[in-house]
Amino acid sequence: MKTRERILQVSLELFNREGEPNVTTVDISNEMNISPGNLYYHFRGKEELVGELFARFYTEAQHILREPQSRRIPIGEYGYYLVVVFEHLHAYRFLYRNISLIMQRYEGIQRPFRRLIQLKRDAARTVCLQMRDAGVLRADETRIDLLARAIALTLTYCMNFDNLLAARDDADDQPIYDGVLQVAALIAPYLGEAEKEFMDAALALHARARPDPP
Repeated sequence: MKTRERILQVSLELFNREGEPNVTTVDISNEMNISPGNLYYHFRGKEELVGELFARFYTEAQHILREPQSRRIPIGEYGYYLVVVFEHLHAYRFLYRNISLIMQRYEGIQRPFRRLIQLKRDAARTVCLQMRDAGVLRADETRIDLLARAIALTLTYCMNFDNLLAARDDADDQPIYDGVLQVAALIAPYLGEAEKEFMDAALALHARARPDPP
């Protein structure tokens, strides 16, 4: 792996584990066992590093969030689609653990981050409309708009909430499935007779993701 890619990979790992404000370029250099000058040759400071990581995150997120608009997702795949969305957020979780601070520190990502929130709402609305058209979800346009907003809010702030609630092992991917379950709980009341079956499936997915007790 080239040095530039290694710097980005190690930076992402440290930012996710320690929190971006707690990691310096010297920390990254030490973790890689390279000189600060070598790192500076590739990235002139943390702002460039965060900007590059965000650009990659944003490009991948656009592709994932626009998928429902490019194809009708089968009903049985909605849960897996949510897992993919939350896996992507979790991979770049340092951006979400304190969104206000990140946006304040790095002004260059403010506008694209706001566009991303709109994409989340658009994706949620499209999925809800597909579910309604399939006869699964029972809601009018106003309620679908409110539901899409609530889902976008959950996608944006659930990891911040989780971080405030409890410290976790960095290798713990449980927040992915906690997020999926939370979104399922938002959708379930609009499913009528299918609500129980839908939530049973979501709870089963959540339970399978839990690590075995020691």
